[in-house]
Amino acid sequence: MLSRTASELYWLSRYLERAENTVRMLDVSFTVSMMPNKEIAEQELIAPLKISSTYEDFMERYGIVNRDTILQFFALDTLNPSSVISCLNSARDNAKSVRGKISSESWEAINSTWIDLQAMKRSGSVGDASRFFDWVKERSHLYRGAVYGTSLRNDAFRFLRLGTFLERADNTARILDVKYQIENQQDDEGSLEYYRWVAVLRSLGAYEAYQDIFGDRITPEKVAQLLILRAEVPRSIRACLEATNDILQDIEGKSGQAAKRLVAVQYARIQFGDSDYIFRETGLHSYLTDFLARIETIANSIHTAYMEAV
Repeated sequence: MLSRTASELYWLSRYLERAENTVRMLDVSFTVSMMPNKEIAEQELIAPLKISSTYEDFMERYGIVNRDTILQFFALDTLNPSSVISCLNSARDNAKSVRGKISSESWEAINSTWIDLQAMKRSGSVGDASRFFDWVKERSHLYRGAVYGTSLRNDAFRFLRLGTFLERADNTARILDVKYQIENQQDDEGSLEYYRWVAVLRSLGAYEAYQDIFGDRITPEKVAQLLILRAEVPRSIRACLEATNDILQDIEGKSGQAAKRLVAVQYARIQFGDSDYIFRETGLHSYLTDFLARIETIANSIHTAYMEAV
């Protein structure tokens, strides 16, 4: 496969996953910001800006943090590279470049989503935030369903999946890290801690999984264990690395050996890791900071191996 084609497919799925992750991140912050404490509410609304490293840009152009400005910035602001509209625009451009490599149903899922979002932009609003979040998630599910249900199992399919899982692993780590830091900076009451971590679990589609595995009592340590170490949870870091490792093993050729080794090493660290090491010896923030650096190194290695013109 041509390096440019591999890159377009990879980034197509990264951008679509990023759009979904953006609204999942907003969903957590908007939910917890409804608590009566104004200081906590503002910190929760600032959290997406910290996760996406866009705080300075936002404050320079908007100046005030509230639900309306945050929603506008992350939904329809074309100057924000992390906004839903920016991600979908980039994904659609990539999809147009590789129309011959993706199924017609996959293209229609992307294109129809873009058309609907353009109508929202013309109206100047996405309407109710919760409905918008659900809409983006539903459209993302539609796209993935089309890809999984209609794609030939070849390298094009593998690069589509590769982009999804690397972006997802990065997002799960960022959400966990920022929410844990917020909690450590505050003297949370038990009810607020519970409310915040329930919101995190729900945003990542893992609340029912947590209940099945750990029961009703929710603690930060068990949430982190679920979202880092449990392979059976689709958005966990381990599940994402396992999928990434399997995908790379299925891509033939010698050019990707360095990337394959990096992923295999990181997957082994997760596979044989435990929560005591993360919390007692390393600390969650240090662990996740190290992981984010490693996942960036992995992404760069994959880019060098498969997406740079020879």
